[in-house]
Amino acid sequence: MSVRIGEGRLSCEDMHRVARRDDRVELTDAARRRIAHCREFVERKVREGAVMYGITTGIGELSETILSPEQTERFQRFLVYSHAAGYGDPLQISDARSAVLSRISVLSQGHSGIRPVLVDTMVEMLNRGVTPVMCEKGSVGACGDLSPMSQFALVLIGEGEAFFGGERMPAKAAMDKAGIPVQRFEARDGLASINGSNCISGMGALLIVDTLQWLRQADIAAAMTLEVVNANMLAYDERIHRIRGFPGAQEAATNVRRITDGSEMLKQKGKKVQDAYSLRSTPQVTGAARDALKYARSQIEIELNGVGDNPIFFPDDEGGTVLTGANFQGTPMALGLEVVGTAVTTVCVLSERRLNRLLNRNLSVGLPAFLTKGAGMFSGMMLAQYTAGALCCESRILSHPAATGSIPAAADQEDFVSMGMTTTLKTKQILKNAQAVLGIEMIAAAQAMDFRRPLRAGRGSEAAYEVIRRHVAFLDEDRPLYEDINRMAALVESGEILRAVEEAAGPLV
Repeated sequence: MSVRIGEGRLSCEDMHRVARRDDRVELTDAARRRIAHCREFVERKVREGAVMYGITTGIGELSETILSPEQTERFQRFLVYSHAAGYGDPLQISDARSAVLSRISVLSQGHSGIRPVLVDTMVEMLNRGVTPVMCEKGSVGACGDLSPMSQFALVLIGEGEAFFGGERMPAKAAMDKAGIPVQRFEARDGLASINGSNCISGMGALLIVDTLQWLRQADIAAAMTLEVVNANMLAYDERIHRIRGFPGAQEAATNVRRITDGSEMLKQKGKKVQDAYSLRSTPQVTGAARDALKYARSQIEIELNGVGDNPIFFPDDEGGTVLTGANFQGTPMALGLEVVGTAVTTVCVLSERRLNRLLNRNLSVGLPAFLTKGAGMFSGMMLAQYTAGALCCESRILSHPAATGSIPAAADQEDFVSMGMTTTLKTKQILKNAQAVLGIEMIAAAQAMDFRRPLRAGRGSEAAYEVIRRHVAFLDEDRPLYEDINRMAALVESGEILRAVEEAAGPLV
């Protein structure tokens, strides 16, 4: 399938298809006409000698410097050179691809003034597998993600580095191998390639998709734990959540009921009148995270389908208009992603508290201490909880906002910046931690299910158990657990458990 740019709305799932599954990108004829129409206007203004930021002037504090006609074209190359000032490891290939696609979407709106051939080159890079090497760190999220996006722009002119065919190499070699002609920058081309928060929006889109998959699996982990401790399921009654009204809580409770449907474990006698909060409040907590994710999605998808650039051109106004503003500012996405990181961390803390109830023999309703038959000689899953606790602690620290951390730049011309790329990177690390926290609870829940046999769990929980047991064996006696934990984290990230549960119990919302 292809993702068509220039018609309809680009979704986070579209970004995932291109960045992760290598779906083709098509630029519609209508988009190409818009790009060409705007470019004609910019070229006319350049011929007229109009003063336009970043085209016939310097940038930032140097925006009052007027460039001569001879300097105008050369400036675009030097602009990209100077802004390619990043540090650290390269972005993952999927993250870099998502940033490129986000930039193509901005340019397709026809308000940026770039030459169409540059946008076509970007499309071909995605379709033929040329991925720019872009350092993770260096962006302050205004004027956009200038540093990493400049490393992308270098590849367009055959400079910098790129990944191709699984290898890192000079960009010109990668473009030659892929059969993509390199370009040269003319007036406006360099700045138009880099001046937006496209790493934040592209990576943010992938984080939205990954977090939703993780939240559905948080419902699976919760359901498994609820079953093995014979929880009072009145707390999951549809009526409770309907009359309060939060959509996320209603969705989470629906998922848990679906996963546990048909459970023999939940039909046992001896239920408490009210369970502890970590068991009873799961829909309210994971539901709040779902609602937070919806807000973040709306911010990301507005950006994916809008014009994040500066200056912005309106060629169809009478005589045409050039406006300078701050549509590169990353704060709208940064605040959404801060909320995502906080939400995921909160759900992780809840997961660790449920894990504690599985391992603590005073709370586990008859399960052996630390889920081992030989407690004393064996420590069972005791230390796995330490790992979950350490990850929760780290994620709590990472939940401190970066979006409030502006440090002025460019001689105070750019005196407020979003730090949205820092937000994006730390949110990604929070989610990575969360894969392991959830994986540890699932290992413990599967272990507890074995101790509850011959009773059967619900259809969804049994499906999850079967997948887990294909990757992690029952802990009969102590063994090093780091391999199990790392394997489970990767399993959660892959979504294999979710797919099995949905096949057995129906789609989760």
